[in-house]
Amino acid sequence: MPRAVTLIRSAALSDVAEYAYAATAPAEARLIFLAGACPLNEDGSTAAVGDYAAQAAKAVENMQTALEAAGASLEDVISTRVLVASTRQGDLGTAWKVVRAAFGDHDVPSTLMGVTVLGYTDQLVEIEAVAAVLDA
Repeated sequence: MPRAVTLIRSAALSDVAEYAYAATAPAEARLIFLAGACPLNEDGSTAAVGDYAAQAAKAVENMQTALEAAGASLEDVISTRVLVASTRQGDLGTAWKVVRAAFGDHDVPSTLMGVTVLGYTDQLVEIEAVAAVLDA
């Protein structure tokens, strides 16, 4: 099945970043705007309290579930924003490594941000995403 997302790289920009700097989707693509994926268990409790990596993994898992419900997968994501409740770069890096690994070769344009607080009790990570699919 053909994919709607095309990742764009530029030789004029640093290759230090672990993601493409831009992405496109054709006009006929259906865009999917996901709410922030949170590290919540099915019962609404926050998963892995105090653990940035485990919360990032749970947020990715929940994002995949939302994508599947919309007829998409991680390979259809066109961009992400990863929010981490911390002022420490190391905590941001810990969450980012998990998110980055989940996407593998599909290194979508991403923004990683430290924030003061997130919406749920004990929440440390949230992942926003936009996806694009070509419906058959």
